[in-house]
Amino acid sequence: MADWSEIEALPQVKLEQLFADDAERLGRLSLDVAGIHFDWSKTHLTREAVTAFEKLAKAQDLAGKREQMFSGAHVNVTEDRPVEHTAERGEGKPESVARAADYHARMRAVIDAIEADAFGPIQHILHVGIGGSALGPDLLVDALGRDFERYDVAIVSNVDGMALDDVFAAFDPDATLLVVASKTFTTTETMMNAESVIGWMTENGVEDPYGRVIALTAAPEKAVEWGVDETRILGFSEGVGGRYSLWSSIGFPAAVKLGWDQFEELLEGAAEMDRHFRLSALHENAPVLAAFADLYYTQVRHAETRAPFAYDERLRLLPSYLQQLEMESNGKSVTVDGQPVGRPTAPITWGGVGTDAQHAVFQLLHQGTHLIPVEFLAVIEPGDTLPEEHHRQLLLNAFAQGAALMKGRANIDDPARAYPGDRPSSTILLDTLDARTLGALIAFYEHRTFVNGVLLGINSFDQFGVELGKEMAKAAAKGGGDFDPSTTDLIRRAGLE
Repeated sequence: MADWSEIEALPQVKLEQLFADDAERLGRLSLDVAGIHFDWSKTHLTREAVTAFEKLAKAQDLAGKREQMFSGAHVNVTEDRPVEHTAERGEGKPESVARAADYHARMRAVIDAIEADAFGPIQHILHVGIGGSALGPDLLVDALGRDFERYDVAIVSNVDGMALDDVFAAFDPDATLLVVASKTFTTTETMMNAESVIGWMTENGVEDPYGRVIALTAAPEKAVEWGVDETRILGFSEGVGGRYSLWSSIGFPAAVKLGWDQFEELLEGAAEMDRHFRLSALHENAPVLAAFADLYYTQVRHAETRAPFAYDERLRLLPSYLQQLEMESNGKSVTVDGQPVGRPTAPITWGGVGTDAQHAVFQLLHQGTHLIPVEFLAVIEPGDTLPEEHHRQLLLNAFAQGAALMKGRANIDDPARAYPGDRPSSTILLDTLDARTLGALIAFYEHRTFVNGVLLGINSFDQFGVELGKEMAKAAAKGGGDFDPSTTDLIRRAGLE
C-alpha cells in the first residue's frame, strides 16, 4: 500500500497566509502550455505538498506507468488491453500510430465522398451513440461548430423517443446521413435509436436507407451483420476506450461539420499536451499538478465533490463531458490488484456555466458547509460579435468569484452576511477557443485523470460498474429478472410486465 502519511500530515494554512508567506507562489503554481494558462495558486498546494506528492508519484511509479501507456503496454490490466487514445494523435507505439493514421485516412476519404455528393445531396448528419460515443462529438460540435455552416449535425444519445422526434421534425430524411457509433455495435440504446432512424427514412420514401449509414465501431463484423456495407465502416482500435475516443473515428461528425483541417488541428493540440505531459518534470507538469491538487482535497480535506464552471457558452458541455471522463475512470473501490482501495477515489464531478451558475449554486460555494474545490475556465478572445463589455463582464466575474472565494468577508454584526473565505479555486485561461487549443485542453483532462488513478493505485480504463444495471434491464425486457418488491411493483404499475 502507498504511504500517504506525509501528505495527510501537511499543515492546513489559509490561502491568504500562503500568499503572504511566499512571494514566488504565483510563479511556482502557474504554467503556460499550448495556448492555455493554468493557475493553481488559489489552491492549498504548497512547496511541501508538491514535494510530498512527488515522493508518492515515485513510489507509485508514475513515470514508468506513463511510459507504459505511451509505449502500448497493457496498462488496462482488467481487460488485458493497451490504452491507445494518444496514438490517435500521433503519440504512442509506432504500430498503433500507423494503424490510427490508416483509420484517419479512411475517415477522410469518406468525408471527401460526402462532400462530393456520393451519398446524394446531404445536408444533415444524424449521429446516434451514447456515453463516450456521444459526449465527445457533442462537445466538439457545440464548442467549435458555430462558425461552420457546412452541415447540420444532431447527436442523439437518449433512448427516450422525444430526442429523436425533435430531430425528425427538423431534418429532411432525403438529405440525412445516419452515423451509428458503438464500439461493440451492440449497445442497446444506440441500436434501438438506429433502427428507429432507419424506420423514419423508410416511412418517408428513402429507397436505400442502409446505403445512408456510416458505422463507427471497433467491431466491423457486427456492423456488416446489421446491414452496413464494409466500405462505409470506419474502425478504431480496441485499445481506445469510449470516453477517450473522440480522437478516433468517433469524432467523425465533428470532422464532417468542421472540415478535415480543423480535425487535424484538434489532434495536434492534443499531441502538444501529450508531449508536455510525457516530457516535463512533475513540478512543471500541468496534468500532474492538477492531480496533486485533486488528491490533496479528497485525501487531506475530505472534499467529496469538484466543480468546474465554464465562463464561455461554447464550453457549456464540458462539465458533462468531464463527469464521464473522471467519474467513470476513477469511480472505483479496488486497486489494480483487486484489493480494497481503503481511501476516497474520484470526487463527484459537477459544475455549470458562468454567469448563470452564480445565481444558482454559488450561494453554497461561498457560505455553505461543504468544501468544494472550484475550477474556473475562461477564454481571453471572445467568440461573440457583441460590444466588448459583454466579454469584459464575463471574465471579470470569473476572476472576481475566485478572489471572493479565497478572501471571504467577516461580519460580526450580521453572520448571515459573513463569508468564511479560504475556499479553493483554480483557473484555466485559454488564449482563444479553437480546435488546437480545445484538443490540448481535453488531453490535459485525460492525463490528469490518469495521474489521479495511478497515485490511487486503480485502473482508470475499465468501467464494469455500468454493466449490472444494463444486464438487469435486458432481463426485465425479456420478462425475467429477480427483482425486489419495489422494482417489481414499479414494473407492474408502468404496465411493463
